[in-house]
Amino acid sequence: MKIEIWSDFACPFCYIGKKRFEQALNEFKHKDQVEVIYKAYQLNPNAPKVMEGTAYESFAKGHGTTPELAKQKFEMFTQNAKTVGLDYRYDIIQMTNTFDAHRLAKWSNQFGKEDTLTNRLMKAYFTDGLNIADLKTLEDLAQEIGLDKNEAHTVLSSDQYKDQVIAEQQESRQLGVQGVPFFVLNRKYGISGAQQKEYFTQALNQIWQEEKPLNTLDGASEDASCDDHGECGF
Repeated sequence: MKIEIWSDFACPFCYIGKKRFEQALNEFKHKDQVEVIYKAYQLNPNAPKVMEGTAYESFAKGHGTTPELAKQKFEMFTQNAKTVGLDYRYDIIQMTNTFDAHRLAKWSNQFGKEDTLTNRLMKAYFTDGLNIADLKTLEDLAQEIGLDKNEAHTVLSSDQYKDQVIAEQQESRQLGVQGVPFFVLNRKYGISGAQQKEYFTQALNQIWQEEKPLNTLDGASEDASCDDHGECGF
């Protein structure tokens, strides 16, 4: 079974959804026959490499709201993250561009490290308050998980994997993906949003038994995702 996951390191529901999916996958009796493939997706391709002001101010400016309302929204994300053991720190988060982080992740795949790096990048963004658009920071994170820092520097200093990142985002549009996280199971089913673990369990068992054209499974809520405009909701 092949499962493709479109996500962005800066998407609050992508991190939550990843944890819930992993909980279901770890309990799936055919886990050893499941291949998980990560696909690049940018919620905000125009995000800066250095954030100005606070995360509340940055979000408010980009979404036509106030810092106070942004703070309330972030608090909802934070509480949701706690249900899967994640600690979101919007007081120190740096809302920056994720394109180079995606390039680094594509490079790490050949070493079997993309899942590990994905987790580290998401933690760096949501919990550690690191700027994952900063090349030096990315190099350090690569080294931290056992990758060669000099090789990471070479990749990040070039345009390597740029085309792959762009192609994966184009592929998502061809599939009709309008928000992330988005899970594609065997190119037969699509699951949108950070569904509960039980839903992923149901989907894994169902796809194991059946074959159908790709469509969003009935009963899935699309609210727990972030759309192309950067809007995230429940």
